[in-house]
Amino acid sequence: MPTLSDVAAEAGVSPTAVSRYLNNRIDLPQATRDRIDAAIAKLDYRPNLLARRLSTGKSEAIALVTPDIANPFFAELAAAVERQAHASGYSVYITSTQGHTDAEVKAIRRMADSHVDGLIMMTNRVDDGTLAALLAGRTNVVVLDEDIEGVNLPRVFVDNAEGAYLATRHLIEHGHRDIALIGGPHRLMSVNERLAGYNRAMDEAGFSIRPGWVLLGDYSRDYGAAAASVLLEAPSRPTAILACSDYIAIGVIQTVRALGFSIPNDISLVGFDDMAFAALVDPPLTTIRQPVGAMGELAVKHLLALLEGTPPPDETRLPVELVIRNSVAPPAQHADPT
Repeated sequence: MPTLSDVAAEAGVSPTAVSRYLNNRIDLPQATRDRIDAAIAKLDYRPNLLARRLSTGKSEAIALVTPDIANPFFAELAAAVERQAHASGYSVYITSTQGHTDAEVKAIRRMADSHVDGLIMMTNRVDDGTLAALLAGRTNVVVLDEDIEGVNLPRVFVDNAEGAYLATRHLIEHGHRDIALIGGPHRLMSVNERLAGYNRAMDEAGFSIRPGWVLLGDYSRDYGAAAASVLLEAPSRPTAILACSDYIAIGVIQTVRALGFSIPNDISLVGFDDMAFAALVDPPLTTIRQPVGAMGELAVKHLLALLEGTPPPDETRLPVELVIRNSVAPPAQHADPT
């Protein structure tokens, strides 16, 4: 294996100059930089990463904690984080926690043990104080997608309330007033904000929300299917459903078909996320698009800014947009009036 000294001899410079050049600690003339680069390429030199990390005090790696890498939403976020990190010269270690507290705790402790330079933290549960205690005082963590109450760290979120407001307004503009909502876990930030946007749109229109027509449980297909069964098998059913994730919407579609109804002839449906499959279901799903790629890229940029001693904004909210497809129509004539 070629050594640093071999590269130095080939380029006609000292080993110290090569080392400092590779660690961005010296400003060399362009001709000298070109000779070193040519020598590295000719000899197929690979730096000793361990030695480099010992000399710089950095691992050149960051960690990403995600609730479920198998979920397309989190997978797309992880891909965006990796893309931006690699472009900035960092590796990414990914932990998929399945929403388990112990897995989240282990990932945070790995960062504390200097295995990585920083952490992008995603969770899909309401913290009981465990994460807040572990993250208190950290200066190398960015919170992404969901908040962790009691933690003063840079955050990257989307405008959840505006998204639910736009979705509900779209249904109202198509003549719906009997609109139900199916959402994720009670007290989770995104759930609270999406519920607030729905309430705002209904209040502005002067429409009441029937008891039992707001169902909160989990951002999953199974919960969407179960909640839709409750709504659609009741004596009085809604004419439209706002599903606060596209996964929930898939569950709703499953139940609608099982009960012999159709979308949008019997039930109109709007999702939230705009996952790739939203355009492929039948009918194609009207939904709220989250800028998932931009979220992941911005989280990395904010984390690297922290590592360089330049604090990013305390909180960044990215805009969402309504993507209109074919899952919304005016309410059927037989729908129950309010």
